[in-house]
Amino acid sequence: MVAVTAVAAGVAAVTALVPTAAFAGGRPDSVQSSLTALVKDDGLPAALATVKGRDGRTRTYTAGLGNLTTKAKVPVDGQIRAGSNTKTFTAVVVLQLVAEGKVGLDSPVETYLPGLLRGDGIDGRHITVRHLLQHTSGLPDYTETPALSDFSAIQHRYFEPRELLDGALAQPARFAPGTHWEYSNTNYIVAGLLIQKITGRPVGEEITRRVIDRIGLRHTYFPTPGDMTIHEAHPAGYHREADGSLHDYTEMDSSMAWAAGAVVSTNTDLNSFFAALLQGRLLPAAQLAEMRTTVPAELLGPGIRYGLGLESKPLSCGGLAWGHGGTTPGYRSRNGVTEDGRAAGITVTAIPDAVGAQHMAAALDAALCR
Repeated sequence: MVAVTAVAAGVAAVTALVPTAAFAGGRPDSVQSSLTALVKDDGLPAALATVKGRDGRTRTYTAGLGNLTTKAKVPVDGQIRAGSNTKTFTAVVVLQLVAEGKVGLDSPVETYLPGLLRGDGIDGRHITVRHLLQHTSGLPDYTETPALSDFSAIQHRYFEPRELLDGALAQPARFAPGTHWEYSNTNYIVAGLLIQKITGRPVGEEITRRVIDRIGLRHTYFPTPGDMTIHEAHPAGYHREADGSLHDYTEMDSSMAWAAGAVVSTNTDLNSFFAALLQGRLLPAAQLAEMRTTVPAELLGPGIRYGLGLESKPLSCGGLAWGHGGTTPGYRSRNGVTEDGRAAGITVTAIPDAVGAQHMAAALDAALCR
């Protein structure tokens, strides 16, 4: 999910758990330095990263504290709430259904979910499946509704997908379908409902069967209803409240994000997922080409373009990084993989301010370009 704002918190010490990665050839490693700065200068509780370099080696990094109360170290490659990286998983399943002839990419949503999308300027007869996956539907974002304005009040609350969608449909359309690009989590709530209607199975089960198990992501899962925990070793996630205090959001009911942002994963698994996707291990060539057909999405950052649940980012060293990224109460992750096999994923355990977000983007670019 992306419609979340916060001011990063000031915290204490910086701890690196992988000294061999932190000092290559006697020189401070640039990735380690970037993580240390995110904690020390941007006031984030912790940062962790996994980087696969030009030499094919994978290195993991940590900085900060894994728990501000216990002062525990950050677990190496710990599990995190992956937020909107979930959208790529959801888009892959939809595109698999397209490849199977069960869904038409340019067919109206009305074909599969008749009468679902109706509202002020909203009509499912004019919104296609492609519009959903590309964020060109004009559907307003359900995360901007009053029911989700106070995360502390809903941290442990269960939401039905239809309840989330109703919050969006109470707002007027943002624009006519296909005429503009604007990120909206609502698109992927509808995509999740589409998957369930076509397959007859819960979206989490389809993501698990068709993506997670298929490529062997051993530390990734889609939470089942009522599961508010993170199953394996993980850093705690924090959110800055209006009074300036840090609130622990590690345990939460992720139904508020569902097919738009519920997945739990690790930086290493996310790198593996995006690499497998680019290598054609999850989609036939035709559907992967559709996924990589992009439109400008400068609101996400300079030069960023958006395909079907997949972003491309220009690198300072040339070429593109493909990935997504995610923001949810407690965690923000940024990631990218390249055509030649480089991969990087960076996660922090609170939502940074605008300057911190820029520093995360720069750290990712540096990790892929070093």
